[in-house]
Amino acid sequence: FRQAFPSRSMSSMPANVRIFEVGARDGLQNEPEMIPADVKVQLVDMLSRTGLKAIEVTSFVSPKWVPQMGDNTEVMSRIARLSGIDYAVLTPNMKGYEAAVEADAQEVAVFAAASESFSHKNLNCDIATSLERFAPLLEQAAKDGVRVRGYVSCVVGCPFEGAINPSAVADVTTWMLDRGCYEVSLGDTIGVGTPGSTGAMLHELIMTRGIAADKLGIHCHNTYGQALANIYTALQMGVGTVDSSVSGLGGCPYAPGARGNVATEDVLFMLDGMGIETGVDMDKLLEASLYISDYLGRVPQSNAANAILAKKKREQAESGNK
Repeated sequence: FRQAFPSRSMSSMPANVRIFEVGARDGLQNEPEMIPADVKVQLVDMLSRTGLKAIEVTSFVSPKWVPQMGDNTEVMSRIARLSGIDYAVLTPNMKGYEAAVEADAQEVAVFAAASESFSHKNLNCDIATSLERFAPLLEQAAKDGVRVRGYVSCVVGCPFEGAINPSAVADVTTWMLDRGCYEVSLGDTIGVGTPGSTGAMLHELIMTRGIAADKLGIHCHNTYGQALANIYTALQMGVGTVDSSVSGLGGCPYAPGARGNVATEDVLFMLDGMGIETGVDMDKLLEASLYISDYLGRVPQSNAANAILAKKKREQAESGNK
């Protein structure tokens, strides 16, 4: 599926982009050492002060499968929720949804794959079955007034099947939107996408199937260093929501070889340079990035963060020598 796609003009790019921060959930869920709830709460609170408008906090999955998220209720009860910010959680089924609502979640997310093999590996069922399992959840959320976001994994490539037909992505996305998801995030789960394959996929959804670009988000992993290029391609197609993870944290346990999500700092640096408004303060974002990176004992997995921090350190040294 390497066909060329008609590019759209720069005028199609959104003037404002919503950065959907996934570091506290997608970023931390696979960390091998258990992270205290205190650290997670502090991270979310620091992210809340950056100007971000959407933060995924945790997931309500069985601690048997994702033990790192076993403190979900505690974390949700302790974060300082600021007005104007959507605090979302991942819910794989009705049990998870009910627990999330009990924890006062105002937004939940459901997930499916565009790859049959990945669906079987991740959800132990085929795509159609995985979607039907979400139907009762979506119906209940509509009654409860809870917003639902959809995630589609493996939108351009699968670790088990290889290239994914864009029509499969469109089918899953359409199903989610038709049943009440306010937005669907398109995930390049193993980071194999390029502007060519990403553009072809988006062309199928937006131009061929008629799905509104403002109903879509883009979620890129940076395995092959293509994340920013793919995000730029999505912006050209009119997509105005970008998922990213502070300090480039995270990956997918079911995708062999997958590295971290694209770093929020790198996305913000690019968008700022393009004159696209996000409302996010880089300095405050760097504080959050350093906080969680220091706790984990590693440097931020962000080119922009490391460059900016090195520049500040150099300027401080030069100032001290005067």
